[in-house]
Amino acid sequence: MAPSSSSSLLSHAKRRRTVAVAAASCAAALLSLFLLVIAPQRVLNSPLSLFSELSVSPSPPRPRSKAASLPQVPADKPLSEAEIFRSPKAAVEPPPVAEEARTREERCDLYQGRWERDEEGQYPLYQPGSCPYVDEAYSCHENGRQDRGYLRWRWKPDGCDLPRFNGTDFLERIRGKRLMFVGDSMNRNQFESMLCLLREALPDKSKMYETRGYKITKGRGYFIFKFVDYDCTVEFVRSHFLVREGIRVNRQGNSNPILMIDRIDKSAKRWKRANILVFNTGHWWTHGKTARGKNYYKEGNVLYPQFDATEAYRKAIKTWGRWIDNNVDRSKLIIYRGYSAAHFRGGDWDSGGTCNGETDPIKSGAFLDNYPLKMKIVDKVISRMHVPVVLLNVTKLTNYRKDGHPSIYGKKLTDGAKVSKRRQDCSHWCLPGIPDSWNELIYATLVLKQHPHYFT
Repeated sequence: MAPSSSSSLLSHAKRRRTVAVAAASCAAALLSLFLLVIAPQRVLNSPLSLFSELSVSPSPPRPRSKAASLPQVPADKPLSEAEIFRSPKAAVEPPPVAEEARTREERCDLYQGRWERDEEGQYPLYQPGSCPYVDEAYSCHENGRQDRGYLRWRWKPDGCDLPRFNGTDFLERIRGKRLMFVGDSMNRNQFESMLCLLREALPDKSKMYETRGYKITKGRGYFIFKFVDYDCTVEFVRSHFLVREGIRVNRQGNSNPILMIDRIDKSAKRWKRANILVFNTGHWWTHGKTARGKNYYKEGNVLYPQFDATEAYRKAIKTWGRWIDNNVDRSKLIIYRGYSAAHFRGGDWDSGGTCNGETDPIKSGAFLDNYPLKMKIVDKVISRMHVPVVLLNVTKLTNYRKDGHPSIYGKKLTDGAKVSKRRQDCSHWCLPGIPDSWNELIYATLVLKQHPHYFT
């Protein structure tokens, strides 16, 4: 090779090395600038690290879920929760969120709310005078009450809407079952309401009847109504105290009533047959001997010469709770309806108390000054029971409704007779009326029993 060619090649190689070194130096400078200035700024402005951002490809966006349309349910099947509730939220299938992650706002307390006037013409749920099962004492319209405003209110919980009572769906849900109301005349008030509500759903009213042909009267304490097409019954068992009433014969041979607060009522053998039980007791604990407590309460072999009525009530409710725990299958639905407010003015039921002339509810905001001690006792007993009990806590919602009592309209007047204002009923309720709302709450309970996350 000629000397000139050799020196040319060496010069070319030297230039290439120089360019490579310069390029490497430039790249190093740029990388240093990137790491010192640009990268930290991007890290600060992003929740992801630079390297994660560079190495992980983003996942494709998830398609938005669409609101579930209401399913078409056959007429002979129970309606779904979405079909029943008027709340818009109820028509959308909730996302699969763990129960513990649900917040209080996502649940609905059925008993915190207000009475709203019905502007849609849906209430009353049956017309006054249309139901043959309403006791005369509760037939206010038939007994001369002319105002009808008290019939046009519905209970509106703060966080949702109650379902409008659907008698056909209710009957389908209790198909083949026994629904039993156990308690005093307040529970008979609710029992009669339930009969009227369910009767409205029957195209053929003859497919509902009392199995022994009995008419509803105050003197009879046990009724069974059969719904033929649904093979179910709705029953009432009278039990004023839920514990056993008895008789004591004193030394003079006189018979005196006693109350055995540690023994369950004799009617309990009937309770075992029911699938759904609705209990109550309360108003009889304020009457006569029960309130005075003198030679009346018996526990074991001890007849107390004097005993506090509230403490006796506490012991009685504990007796009831123990019996439920020991005798009732957990698969059954047990409901305890809370204390229903009375509205006597200037006295009590037997001392001249009145409530006539009331035509509107107490306005929203008025509220029980003190939660009744009886309800505090019930709350505590239920909280310690092993068998689940649903508390139908109607105390607050009934407190608003001073306009809903029979007052002077508890008896049908003959021609020329005048209404007596001397003795008024400010404890029970006109029908149609407030007990219809209690039964709407039972209906909601049947619906929500399948969706317990909606309870607070």
